[in-house]
Amino acid sequence: MKPAPLHHSLQLIDKKLKPISVMTQCFTYLHLFRLILNNKLNSLNMRYVFTVIAAMFFIVQAAAQTASVTGFITHTDSLTPIANASVFLQGTRHGTITNGKGNFRMAQIPPGTYQLQVSFLGYKPLSRKIKLAAGDTLRLNLALIETTQNLNTVNVTSSITGGNSGIKDIPGSAYYISPKEIEKFSYTDINRTLRAVPGINIQEEDGFGLRPNIGLRGTGVERSSKITVMEDGVLMAPAPYAAPAAYYFPTIGRMQAIEILKGSSQIKYGPYTTGGAINLISTPIPEQFSGRMHLLGGSYGGRNLHAYVGNAHKNVAYLVETFQYKSNGFKVLDRGGNTGFDKKDYLAKLKINTNPDAKIYQSLTFKVGQTQETSNETYLGLTQRDFQENPYRRYAGSQEDVITTEQTQISLTHFAKFSKNLEVTTTAYRSDFHRNWYKLDKVKDSTGTKYGIAELLKDPSLSPDAFNIITGASSANGDALDVKANNRTYYAQGVQSVLSFLFNTKAISHKVDFGIRLHQDQVDRFQWVDEYAMDGGVMELTTAGVKGTESNRIETANAFASYIQYRVNYGKLTLTPGLRYENIFIERQDYGKSDPDRTGTDLEQRSNQTDVFIPGMGVDYKFTKHLSAFGGVHKGFSPPGSKEGTQPEKSINYELGVRYRKNAFSAQAVAFYSDYDNLLGTDLTAAGGAGTNQLFNGGAVVTQGLELQAGYDLLASHSASFSLPVSVVYTLTDATFLSSFESDFEGWGNVQKGDELPYFAKNQLVIMLGLEHRRFNINLSGKYLDEMRTEPGQGDLLPDAKTDAYFVLDASVSYRAHRNISLFANVTNISDQMYIVARRPAGVRPGMPRAFMVGLKADF
Repeated sequence: MKPAPLHHSLQLIDKKLKPISVMTQCFTYLHLFRLILNNKLNSLNMRYVFTVIAAMFFIVQAAAQTASVTGFITHTDSLTPIANASVFLQGTRHGTITNGKGNFRMAQIPPGTYQLQVSFLGYKPLSRKIKLAAGDTLRLNLALIETTQNLNTVNVTSSITGGNSGIKDIPGSAYYISPKEIEKFSYTDINRTLRAVPGINIQEEDGFGLRPNIGLRGTGVERSSKITVMEDGVLMAPAPYAAPAAYYFPTIGRMQAIEILKGSSQIKYGPYTTGGAINLISTPIPEQFSGRMHLLGGSYGGRNLHAYVGNAHKNVAYLVETFQYKSNGFKVLDRGGNTGFDKKDYLAKLKINTNPDAKIYQSLTFKVGQTQETSNETYLGLTQRDFQENPYRRYAGSQEDVITTEQTQISLTHFAKFSKNLEVTTTAYRSDFHRNWYKLDKVKDSTGTKYGIAELLKDPSLSPDAFNIITGASSANGDALDVKANNRTYYAQGVQSVLSFLFNTKAISHKVDFGIRLHQDQVDRFQWVDEYAMDGGVMELTTAGVKGTESNRIETANAFASYIQYRVNYGKLTLTPGLRYENIFIERQDYGKSDPDRTGTDLEQRSNQTDVFIPGMGVDYKFTKHLSAFGGVHKGFSPPGSKEGTQPEKSINYELGVRYRKNAFSAQAVAFYSDYDNLLGTDLTAAGGAGTNQLFNGGAVVTQGLELQAGYDLLASHSASFSLPVSVVYTLTDATFLSSFESDFEGWGNVQKGDELPYFAKNQLVIMLGLEHRRFNINLSGKYLDEMRTEPGQGDLLPDAKTDAYFVLDASVSYRAHRNISLFANVTNISDQMYIVARRPAGVRPGMPRAFMVGLKADF
């Protein structure tokens, strides 16, 4: 009976240990019994034992004076965990980061009342008041709201999908690249950022993605001129109707997220409705004082700076931001020199709003931005032979090539929420863009014969003399090199308004979206040619051209667009019919090459008018909460140019797909088919043409393919400390001419029925793998791209008329040194693959070689 006091003492200790971890309890028990066993069991020294017990009691009692907090953080619309979210108690040193499964734990917290703060990029910060008593373990399940979601009256979003939470309700192919995905690699090249999305066709050009060539589902990739490009829902091409070639593309480095819409759902976002729309979402105004400072540096003199600061008060909020990046370039001029770029982007936002509880909540958001760029970039590539010897060489004839650009944008957005079911958003906008791409255009040999650089690099035997001049040989003529100043000024302006109305009738829910847009844009071409001599590898100006004597014309477009989309949901079935209307008038005033003062003595005018209805229908059926199927059919449209008789591009587009998402697994498969009645081509120098910018009819074409995407966490477990996400993206594309014709466009030439369209890879495969922990992230991304035709054709690809197939692997690593500070590094093209990405605008062009960036990321 004597051991009874010991038994009671152990029970008391056990009660005190309950709030403590199991490991701590085991350690305490083992230590106590070791002390007991060290005494003689047949004659226990109870005084000694009680002394030990008393000591342990006070140790445990001291430990029981603190508390702990554990929790699980998810997305508000699902059980999807959020990894790497910052969790801390305001005003203390207690803080942590969620692991790969969204779990967190903070221990040894003194009793008291605290303000728990949770934050994660792309989500609204969460604040909760908690009270902790001694010995408590508080367990929390918290949900964060995406900044793209419009869940209350004070949040006006520039998203067109609603983010991850809204994608599932869109009847068609839609993809959302979240802030987390963008942060993994911190790319400044939009081509690399978009590799995670199937159905995108890309032709690289400069290696940095400054002027991307993007197509969707076989639309054509030339300067992204056949897709609708937006920033915060506003058209961003320099002149979307009159001159859509995107010599300006929004800076991806300052974007928070990217949305890609394909299928019938994108008819809301014309004028280009065949392939789809890309919307880049800029950094939103924060809801509390916060900021960022990211500094990276690396290969080829690369330097990146991203900084912003912002805050929100009851009736006013603001954001000031800059993104600046530069490089010395990876190509090497024959006689040395910088082949890189320097780009600076500035943005500011100011929002004024009524009180959140106002009867009609309203806000007014003012946005202004400016982007400046100087790039020592050229259209001049290499011959096949020179590429094999040194793929990163730049001929001496490109030493004067440089493009300077300046873009300004301004918008004013009014938002009014009349009730929980009715809201109206109206935006007035204007953008101005000026660019002058000063670059080699033609070469004159000793006989006085001129050759375009594209034809000369394709076949140097046409004139060995002219080719030698390009490579630095002294010229016999003082005007051997024609360097064209492609000087153009653009503007785009307009007003657009969208009304959204929700209502329910018994078991059916309805949503109506109605939008209108009045738009005008213009391109003013005022170009000239300077003549140079080549002297010992150095270009010397011999004759300065007269401005306006090469191209001297203005092209203006006026457009009215409207749409209505009606979504009706009955149980598991959702139907979304829609109708768009476009009325476009485009005119050209050509002053000719001998009237630089624009007196009108040689004025030639032409115009073209088009109006079209663009219908579409989407269907979505949810078999379960995890599995759904969708399909759609819609009319595709691209505006014609100003040339009378040029017909708009028209097509009928079909898609059928299935989505599945459950816990850590997600998958989507989509088959698409586009039947072009009349494909439009554009005569761009960038596409190997003469650079007239004229649109021309290309006849009937069929594009079809398959898009697959799947993702899974290989360490899926609610309690795991790590996550191992893997995703696979595959695209199959086939694009074929259905008629024979002779094209004036040099890039196409003589087309035969059955020829495949150029610059479409039949197979694309992307594999991404990550290892995520609350302290660090390691990510790998590999892309395989099939060889592509560079000219229309069929059968086997000819060696001098194709690009290379390649597999390129990128990697990144991030280490969280503090809840607000991370160390970051990435490497692109780890194996330093050398491959041909294009044979246009003129000659062979290489892909980006291996490069790395390292630096510091601080967010507060």
